Amino acid sequence: MSQTKTHFHSIKDTISLTTQAFIDGAYCDAADGDKLETSNPATGETIASFAHCKAADVDRAVVAGRRVFNAGTWSRSAPEYRKEILLKLAALVEQNKEELAVLESIDAGKTITDCLHEVGTEAPAFFRWYAELADKTFGKIAPTGDDAMALIVKEPAGVAGAILPWNFPFLMAVWKIAPALAAGCSIVVKPAEQTPLSTIRLGALLNEAGVPAGVVSILPGLGETAGQAIGMHDDIDTVSFTGSTEVGRMFMRYSGDSNLKSVGLEMGGKSPFIVLDDAAINDDLIEHAAMAAFWNGGQNCSANMRQIIAKPLVDDFMDKILKRVAAFQLGDPLDPETTIGSMITPEHKAQVMGYINKGTAEGARLIVGGDVDGPGQFIAPTVFDGVTNDMTIARDEIFGPVLGIMPVTSSEEALAIASDTDYGLHATVFTRDIDRAISMARRLPCGTVSVNGFSEGDIKTPFGGYKQSGSLARDNGTEALEQYLQTKTIWITTSG
Repeated sequence: MSQTKTHFHSIKDTISLTTQAFIDGAYCDAADGDKLETSNPATGETIASFAHCKAADVDRAVVAGRRVFNAGTWSRSAPEYRKEILLKLAALVEQNKEELAVLESIDAGKTITDCLHEVGTEAPAFFRWYAELADKTFGKIAPTGDDAMALIVKEPAGVAGAILPWNFPFLMAVWKIAPALAAGCSIVVKPAEQTPLSTIRLGALLNEAGVPAGVVSILPGLGETAGQAIGMHDDIDTVSFTGSTEVGRMFMRYSGDSNLKSVGLEMGGKSPFIVLDDAAINDDLIEHAAMAAFWNGGQNCSANMRQIIAKPLVDDFMDKILKRVAAFQLGDPLDPETTIGSMITPEHKAQVMGYINKGTAEGARLIVGGDVDGPGQFIAPTVFDGVTNDMTIARDEIFGPVLGIMPVTSSEEALAIASDTDYGLHATVFTRDIDRAISMARRLPCGTVSVNGFSEGDIKTPFGGYKQSGSLARDNGTEALEQYLQTKTIWITTSG
């Protein structure tokens, strides 16, 4: 059947929801039987009740993860075995991509087009890439005299924890699980309470692929219950967190108050989109500008809301960006014609609208966009002109479909404004001068700089931030493995 709105609604209407926790290779209720509800943000309708895990459930998952880690059935297995299992898992995700994508769409309000790409293309590619890396991670031999041999080896860190955001639920689960499994770790995963369904469904595919029981547990719950219990657990060795800077601070505190586990953080951003005076305001640049601000409804940590434009180009840029914004289609996320979905919750919509109202109150000129009446949590793509760097909308992460135009008179002014932020996740620079491009890329204090196109890179490139956008840890690339590996020196004294 063709991929139509009718087709995806038929999947939604017949899908069998899995709502229990996945612990030690089996689905189960929370220890106390407690449940939470998840709703479709595009309609407001309740989808299902799901297990509300707490400290007792985290304990059970960690005990299972430690048991199988110590037994070595995964942690000390041949890397070729882990590779084979991860390749099977990639194929299973691909085979079930439509069901997983529909679950993601109704749970998160994301467009089915984005969900199909993230679940059906990107997620299998991540499993395959880390599968192939499993048997290609090498240690070193340090130079010594004839009386010794010094081996530097990499070992799995132990039991990991992963705390996921709600904006890319399944893909972020794979970003954590794939390198952890390739490294040989066990991992306890907490999906965001707003969007647990697709990640919970992954449990059955883990079993089908042959991942040993206990290696992966999936515990839906609140941040202050399951999330805190993971952060505070004395038998979890490392935690990888993606989410807000505010909550990231909590995980640093949890580490200090427990066993000093390592914590990898990927957090908020206030990323600039810089157009220097020699750039061509063509369809390609405008498409990148629009997607930098409005992809996933702006609910993206690397969203380029601050669009810093050379003053002579502002009028042309404004004319073209407004035409592109008018082409976005809000509506049913299960309709492939829809290009922007809903905000995640009523509370989040109210927060984004608060920023839009504050932008107007502080003197920015609202050109288009704002609230959308009717069912669901929709906000139209919003464009502000005359944004200055002292305004709240230029300082705070909005996490919604808002683009603010900030005119500048020089590349130095553009760099100063772009750098004047607590965050340092991402930046985009458009220029036809390679020397200016390299200079800007080197001087911008952020984890990813994209030149002449909005991009976060790909699976091969590390992703993370400077300043309050992250820690030294990175997702993606070979660097992601470092969160899940320990380095050991073995010094062997020889007879010479």
